[in-house]
Amino acid sequence: MRIARFAHAKGMSFGVVEGDPAAGPEGLTVAEIEGHPFGEIRFTTARWALADVRLLSPILPSKVVCVGRNYAEHAAELGNDVPAEPLLFLKPSTSVIGPRDAIRLPAQSKQVEHEAELAVVIGPPGARRADRAAAAQAIFGYTCANDVTARDLQRSDGQWTRAKGFDSFCPLGPWISTGLDVGDVEVRCEVGRGADEPEVRQLGRTSDMVFDVPTLVSYISHVMTLLPGDVVLTGTPAGVSPIVDGDTVTVRVGGIGELSNPVVTLD
Repeated sequence: MRIARFAHAKGMSFGVVEGDPAAGPEGLTVAEIEGHPFGEIRFTTARWALADVRLLSPILPSKVVCVGRNYAEHAAELGNDVPAEPLLFLKPSTSVIGPRDAIRLPAQSKQVEHEAELAVVIGPPGARRADRAAAAQAIFGYTCANDVTARDLQRSDGQWTRAKGFDSFCPLGPWISTGLDVGDVEVRCEVGRGADEPEVRQLGRTSDMVFDVPTLVSYISHVMTLLPGDVVLTGTPAGVSPIVDGDTVTVRVGGIGELSNPVVTLD
């Protein structure tokens, strides 16, 4: 099932995206559901063509917990060792944006980079001190993410809050896919400009993660309680590189879909 959060003429709703994404967005519809998707799914009578609504970030998390250096080749490209335990940091909820929202380049940084990632969405009842089995049960679904990073500030600050925390630095979407096996799916990032053919910048597989998804959720839950709706970013493959005004960044994760965001300079 694909769960979207979207804006329409009468407000904002959650809904189930129907149709085959491989056939293109023109054939997709979104069926509105009552209330929040964490309860029993009950449909209203409202349906829209996907092209007639605006997709929003599929969830509004209380926190975004991120894992650094979880792909060995990415750790190496930045001159770092693979950590012995998951390396955690946080992105604020205010960094979250949705599909087609603009990534805004702040004046404080001269080197903002993309990081394509698989994102985990926690469902009820959350996770606190969960073992691997309980951690797996706490997962509601998955979405695409871009852990946008001001690389120069990450280096100069010595810790990552400012570099990772700017408004718009956590695109999520296009929807939450449930019932998905993410043990070995492709994670891809393409950067395009105008009519030019997009360049593939990152191409990896989740099977290359140092720590798999249940391990990460369990580990995090022994540090902080994961609430329903919280998001875990699972690390990025090698190939991170700068983005500039006028670019469009597209993250694709196998079995989920694609998340595209334009890049603009913040005035």
